[in-house]
Amino acid sequence: MKKKIAVLKAAAIAAAVFCAMPHGAQAASNEEITKRHFAALVSGKEPKLAELTMFFTMMPKGGDLHHHYSGALYAEQYLEWVDKQGYCVNKTSYTIDIKPDVAAAEAAKPLAERACLSGQDVMNNNTVLANLLQRWSDKDFYNHSGLQSPPDRQFFDTFAYFNPVSSTNGADGLQRLKQRAIQENLSYIETIYEIAPIAQDLEFDRKATGGGVTDADLEAWAAKLDHDAAFQGWIAGYLEGVQTNGAGIDDANFTLRYQPFALRFLSPSQVFSQMVSSFKLALASPMIVGVNIVGQESVNVSMRDYAMHMQMYKFLKAKYPSVKLALHAGELALGMVPPEGLTFHIKDAIDVAGASRIGHGMDIAHETDPLGIMKKMHDKQIAVEVNLSSNDFILGIKGAAHPVTLYRKYGVPFVLATDDAGVSRNNLSGEYVLYAARYQPDYAEVKKLSYDSIRYSFLADADKQRLLKALDGKFARFEAAIAGAKR
Repeated sequence: MKKKIAVLKAAAIAAAVFCAMPHGAQAASNEEITKRHFAALVSGKEPKLAELTMFFTMMPKGGDLHHHYSGALYAEQYLEWVDKQGYCVNKTSYTIDIKPDVAAAEAAKPLAERACLSGQDVMNNNTVLANLLQRWSDKDFYNHSGLQSPPDRQFFDTFAYFNPVSSTNGADGLQRLKQRAIQENLSYIETIYEIAPIAQDLEFDRKATGGGVTDADLEAWAAKLDHDAAFQGWIAGYLEGVQTNGAGIDDANFTLRYQPFALRFLSPSQVFSQMVSSFKLALASPMIVGVNIVGQESVNVSMRDYAMHMQMYKFLKAKYPSVKLALHAGELALGMVPPEGLTFHIKDAIDVAGASRIGHGMDIAHETDPLGIMKKMHDKQIAVEVNLSSNDFILGIKGAAHPVTLYRKYGVPFVLATDDAGVSRNNLSGEYVLYAARYQPDYAEVKKLSYDSIRYSFLADADKQRLLKALDGKFARFEAAIAGAKR
């Protein structure tokens, strides 16, 4: 009898222990197996790149927070749209001729005599396609001996080639990006979408370039824009485009949000008008979650007007404090501009403009008081959008020279992003592979990067919590699959 009681007590204790175990203990076991497996992939003399590629393609990735819509689409997609719109591609210049009568006249000629080709003709001609991809993207830049522009010019010049069709097939393009995201287990994209509506005031420009503008000048130009019927109509048209093109995108597997942008190398009045329209767009639609400024940071106008641009953002942020800013700042390397040009871009984006996230943040080591800036970014949780492929290509910075090493050391939050996946011919899984191979993080760190890309998004809180909860389930299934293959 005593033996029976002892057995019953032992069973009761075991049951109590089992009930007291934390929910998801089996998932934790799977997580530990996944952790050990990942450690084996990044350890040793050479990271196991093929296995890392498979690992990160399978791994749930929360969001891509630095994503340019037009630069994310591959050239092959644009060639489809060339035909859809009745255009053709000049066989010598590789530019798109948008006059339909030209395309029709060329199509009537024998193929060998055509100077302007359909998109399908380009796809069918291996030589022409290869030459086009070398102009419309970074493909083959380092593995052929032809005459080339410098890498930064090569990168930024690609947009002029496909711009004629990049803004005219939004619904198709967004659906293609969604399909590609789901294929690599990416849940969310915050895309820098279309250029914000723009207007110009020549008197404002003369004053700005002659000695700067005051808050009173900004207020006056903003008031003019408020009463400009055409400008307000363009804002309404932008909103309609987001609503129409984004219809049916959001579902249980994928979520998309938008950022309008200003072009920093335009005239001061044009840049400010784009900022104004961007803020108004963000206030008008929950689908538009923040504003941005883009364009090569090292060109003369961008450098000359940088401080003024930040002052413009400060003015608008004071008027519309709920609007969030994710600003390209510090996408510079020593030698691209004089040394003093590297000393203030990130700081001003944070302290003056009020940015909540920083795109690139590459010149941090050269900025005045970098430790103080990074402490503020740590304390205020201002995340950096790290784009390893484009930083390597445009700026020539990678490996131990990349400031992600500083952000890691000093506790500055950061996320991995693609920048322009179509131009770079990459995807977000590839960025994770680069990060793992170069910096040998542990599994906990890369898992945290995935979650952080939702935490630091500009999503509404309810949407953020929804995606974080979904990410829990996706990681549980992913770790179970890895553990099952290793048992």
